[in-house]
Amino acid sequence: MKRQIIIPPAPAELPEPETIDVEALRRSYLNGEIDLVCVLGPTASGKTRYAVQLARELGNVEIISADSRQVYRGMTIGTGKDLDEYCEIPYHLIDIVDAGEKYDIYRYQHDFEAAYKDIVERGRIPLLCGGSGLYIEAATCGYNLPDVPPNPQLRAELEQFDDEKLIARLASLKPLHNSTDYDTRKRLIRALEIAIYEAEHPVNRSAFLPKNTFYIGTLVSREVRNERIDRRLDARLEEGMVEEIKGLMEGRFGPAVKAEDLIYYGLEYKFVTNYLIGNCSYEQMRLKLATAIHQFAKRQMTWFRGMERRGIRIHWVQV
Repeated sequence: MKRQIIIPPAPAELPEPETIDVEALRRSYLNGEIDLVCVLGPTASGKTRYAVQLARELGNVEIISADSRQVYRGMTIGTGKDLDEYCEIPYHLIDIVDAGEKYDIYRYQHDFEAAYKDIVERGRIPLLCGGSGLYIEAATCGYNLPDVPPNPQLRAELEQFDDEKLIARLASLKPLHNSTDYDTRKRLIRALEIAIYEAEHPVNRSAFLPKNTFYIGTLVSREVRNERIDRRLDARLEEGMVEEIKGLMEGRFGPAVKAEDLIYYGLEYKFVTNYLIGNCSYEQMRLKLATAIHQFAKRQMTWFRGMERRGIRIHWVQV
């Protein structure tokens, strides 16, 4: 019997980098052709540094974060806030809720709109920056989102079923036009939570207009990105990320956060918390976390290329 040789697929080609004409970008904003600039990219692609540099070149800019975890106070090293990078540039939607609180995309969309309106009314230029693709699209594409409260008891019940059964139940409640609702287990359970609630209750929905956005993507090769991820992870561990997460559990930065709530936030909080409660060794935590961040960055890039397939023009720059 011949041994089957499996050839892995070639990595997807990177988009062609561009050079951004900052003066033309400023004119486009001032004459109303665009009303928002957005800098996006996967983790460790240099997007915050690039956004701050662009803000200085454009002038009169304030940055709005599009990061689903940087909203939490006390979660600083683990989420890579790197607040010193902003220097004199004002920023919004960072450190706005206590760690342990469940903050969702509906709340983010409303908070984004309030920050955006405030910046524009003061005659300044809003610049959205982040790596959470769903948050970016909710802010810029006018998503019509339902206001559905979290239901921990229902989530615990749904966790007992495998993905196939959950998807089948979701399909019985709503049409499944694409896989966005169930590309991760957490999103699948949240989609079911919303669908079940909507079947039984009237629901308020957001109604914000989409923005005329100029999207800029920070481009870096997979190899360089993974090297940066590894270096940054080691630096954050040396800076005290484990102690920071231990401090969250002990209530040093606000209300004490339960281990299961920290694990819910994923990545650094999931793996470090499992280490702190004795589920793995330090070496296992470091290795598994690095691998998970590599995979996360790949999913982020997949999301952004998906935005392009849905008709969104992203101007990629080499950083």
